[in-house]
Amino acid sequence: MMEQSRPLDALNQARNKRVIVELKNNKQFVGNLKAFDIHINVVLENAEEREGGEMKRKLGTIFLRGDTIILISPE
Repeated sequence: MMEQSRPLDALNQARNKRVIVELKNNKQFVGNLKAFDIHINVVLENAEEREGGEMKRKLGTIFLRGDTIILISPE
């Protein structure tokens, strides 16, 4: 297992896995982490929006701006 020495290493380990992304506006998105950059801009595939733990709508591939994200967690 790769040692995590930087925050982006942790994100790298989550690549192609299902993650939950929570935004400052309390919206939650779940999807496969496809790509990210140093600003933590994130691309999710097979994404869906969740509200109160319930799936609200399927979105497919989405781009989330890093400065709107407060949390990224493995599902």
